[in-house]
Amino acid sequence: MQTDKMGFDRLRSIKGFLIDMDGVLYRGSEPIPGAEEFIGSLKQEGAPFLLLTNNSTRTPAQYLAKLARMGIEVEESHIFTSAQAAALYLERMAPPGAKVYIIGEEGLRVALEEKGYLITDDADFVVVGLDTRLTYDKLKTAALLIRGGAKFIGTNPDKTVPSEEGIIPGNGAILAALEAATGIAPAIVGKPESIIFELALDRLGVGKGEVAIVGDRLETDVLGGHRASLTTILVLSGIASWEELASSPVKPDLVFEDVAHLGRAWLKARRR
Repeated sequence: MQTDKMGFDRLRSIKGFLIDMDGVLYRGSEPIPGAEEFIGSLKQEGAPFLLLTNNSTRTPAQYLAKLARMGIEVEESHIFTSAQAAALYLERMAPPGAKVYIIGEEGLRVALEEKGYLITDDADFVVVGLDTRLTYDKLKTAALLIRGGAKFIGTNPDKTVPSEEGIIPGNGAILAALEAATGIAPAIVGKPESIIFELALDRLGVGKGEVAIVGDRLETDVLGGHRASLTTILVLSGIASWEELASSPVKPDLVFEDVAHLGRAWLKARRR
């Protein structure tokens, strides 16, 4: 954990937060100790924040309910998913009513349907998010569409996902299978790509010089934060470890064991 003067000065400058959820606030269905208190301190201090997740499986309402079961109380407006970002990205190239094939779960389907897209097997766009009910037939349909010229979009590149059982396959593994089958790489919407950060910062309403991204992944949260010119904070409660950090060319600005330690340090720096 960085606690020197430079670290405290960096923390003091932070007015708003973009916060990953998987591996930061919870693992699977288990809350990470201190998560409830951290979010509570942000609300008490009036600090704007968004829960910015690459996981596209749930709707914002479902995330709201999941967090509430863990004692973490937020508003639906605090949640921004890669599924919502993908739907907003698709708006830039396709009008409502365009045909879209999805590999994904309810969060992705609802986000696209809310924008007026038609979910069908005969589509001009293929949007792929994490799907825990993935089948060969789904991969086959997507591959044939992509080979036939459909635009290939991935909600996020995360190869793995932290769970209470351990580290399990993520959407990046599905995208890799389709890229291997088609020879075509997807356009990625989620972290570390710029589109999700642009959209999130617009919603947050705080200048990027006063915003920190808090995450557990070097290759998405930290790398994306650097590209977006944000303060990057790595927590070691999810995917990344001290060993990975030591060998990685991607370095965060600050490192904490978890959000409990981060929250205490931020409050201390803010009140000095």
